[in-house]
Amino acid sequence: MKFLDQPPRFLFFTGKGGVGKTSIACATAIHLAEASKRVLLVSTDPASNVGQVFGVSIGNQITAIAAVLGLSALEIDPQAAAQNYRDRIIGPVRGVLPETVVKEIEEQLSGACTTEIAAFDEFTALLTDATLTTDFDHIIFDTAPTGHTIRLLQLPGAWSGFLEDGKGDASCLGPLAGLEKQRTQYKAAIGALADPERTRLVLVARPQQTTLREVARTHEELTTIGMKQQYLVINGVLPRSEADQDALAAAIFAREQAALSATPAVLKALPCDQVTLKPFNLVGIDALHQLLTDTPQQLACQEKPPIMLNAPSLAILIDDIAADGHGLVMLMGKGGVGKTTLAAAIAVELADRGLPVHLTTSDPAAHLSETLNDAADNLSLSRIDPRVETERYRQHVLDTKGAKLDAQGRALLEEDLRSPCTEEIAVFQAFSRIIREAGKKFVVMDTAPTGHTLLLLDATGAYHREITRQMDDKVLRFSTPMMQLQNPKQTKVLLVTLAETTPVLEAANLQEDLRRAGIEPWGWIINNSMAAAQPRSPLLRQRAQNELGEIDVVINRHATRYAVVPLLKEEPIGAQRLRSLIHPKF
Repeated sequence: MKFLDQPPRFLFFTGKGGVGKTSIACATAIHLAEASKRVLLVSTDPASNVGQVFGVSIGNQITAIAAVLGLSALEIDPQAAAQNYRDRIIGPVRGVLPETVVKEIEEQLSGACTTEIAAFDEFTALLTDATLTTDFDHIIFDTAPTGHTIRLLQLPGAWSGFLEDGKGDASCLGPLAGLEKQRTQYKAAIGALADPERTRLVLVARPQQTTLREVARTHEELTTIGMKQQYLVINGVLPRSEADQDALAAAIFAREQAALSATPAVLKALPCDQVTLKPFNLVGIDALHQLLTDTPQQLACQEKPPIMLNAPSLAILIDDIAADGHGLVMLMGKGGVGKTTLAAAIAVELADRGLPVHLTTSDPAAHLSETLNDAADNLSLSRIDPRVETERYRQHVLDTKGAKLDAQGRALLEEDLRSPCTEEIAVFQAFSRIIREAGKKFVVMDTAPTGHTLLLLDATGAYHREITRQMDDKVLRFSTPMMQLQNPKQTKVLLVTLAETTPVLEAANLQEDLRRAGIEPWGWIINNSMAAAQPRSPLLRQRAQNELGEIDVVINRHATRYAVVPLLKEEPIGAQRLRSLIHPKF
């Protein structure tokens, strides 16, 4: 493996949820430890299962892994770190400021930005304080800080004074309020991250066009802030041998090879490794030993009884949705789970039933809109361009609020407006103009805002502040659509996941986030299920069997209603293939 060649002291593994970065980080840690290196494996992933992988309880303390000589692990709990961080900031003002103001500060510190910075606060010392890590040759981080977090920590000027003067109420400056004492340490940490002699960043992806495009964006973002020592690992590539045994496997193989051929140009220059798809769950030392090898897996080829999965199809959920005749249907979930495709499939099915439907999406895939324009007489489509909406929003804020600031304040505001929160708010406002149509027809919404954004836009009054930042007084009677989103008779939120450990855990966390905003998800959709597809390939059959445990978790712990959508042989692009997601045929 190229990324294991002469590794530096620090290795960071980053990628979207479910791509396998934890497994690869753990396998790397074992590989280095068995090469007589002393290794510390650190996880800052909120969906961390490092302890589960090794079969030991780790937690927020350095713990030796008894089964691997020279290996220790540490799990930093981002939520606990964020809570400690909030307490440090809010504690001094309790009883001093009005309770309403304190609650507003708490909400401003409730989101992903605070969690990222708090976790970074926890492991910064591991990068800069040699006395803490003197016993280790390598420090491996599962989940690197995002480019957004690092940019926040590079903010120019005396932003602490800017905040104290009451000028900085923007979405992501709040979390920075407690960082003044750590500025010197953070500067040293950022220097370590950008030093190729000390740090290597490993981007982990799947052989899919969507995840490869996402990794390309991450690569460019981190390169612009100095993290240029990057490697690419494409995980879970189906072996060619499996394609000879099963039509589904052959279709998956062809799809993956096409995606690899179309790898974005910015990634082709990176050193790249491919890790073949394994049939087993990556839990335990023996399994991790096999992850980074290309040794063929010997699986029994004899006939086995069908995998028993008695789960409702998506058509059953749509029956209940269609009964209302109109309403808002929101599909939410992490990137790469297929919510755009499912939103389109639901829209086509509702339109086929003679119901008026407006599908609105921020999906950049224009070919999808071209396909659906003629899908049904009752279906209209709008595509919101996040870049256009975000730039429009940024310009309004700079022209209004920014006009009243000095040069330093304006520079800080411009930096804050580059955060992910800005795009979420801008896209949400574009969506909100369409939501009112749901009183007369179905509005199916893809790429919905996160629960954190909804919280910001609701209880704290941040929504009205955002409106004020970009609109004149004539529009202040504009009301938040939160009441509609919180009413299950008007809005049905569908959480989309895959039948894998990390995506299910992330969807469960999103559900809790939505509940904090007063929104109860109406149902879950388990997408691209191998178990539902009934494969014949030995490797895929074993993968399908592994899914059953995660499907059981969704059914018995998280969902009040659910549907399982099978993995199809062909990409579900175009109205006819989208219909196959609703009414699968095998």
